[in-house]
Amino acid sequence: MPAGSNRKRERQYEHIKEGAEKRGTSEGRAEEIASRTVNKQRARSGEAKSASKTSTRDPKSASQRGGQRSHSGPGGPTRDQLYEEARKKNIDGRSSMNKEQLRKAVGR
Repeated sequence: MPAGSNRKRERQYEHIKEGAEKRGTSEGRAEEIASRTVNKQRARSGEAKSASKTSTRDPKSASQRGGQRSHSGPGGPTRDQLYEEARKKNIDGRSSMNKEQLRKAVGR
């Protein structure tokens, strides 16, 4: 739990952590998820000393965005990400494909 937080945030942290663990997330990952969530809420409400621009100025939360930003940077998904997607789809010849060929093979 971050230093300087109040009882409400401590309860929120425990609630998020327990929920993540019930869903099968490891304890370490559950703590990370809970910490990040609580820190973002603290930043949005002005309780944190410092905050990133996305924490304070983003009108939508991550769950509301629904993955809108995932892999949509300048180059989209990386070759490794496309390769993993091709592997899951069992596409033949994927190991010798470049990024553009993988993109076409997986249908992006």
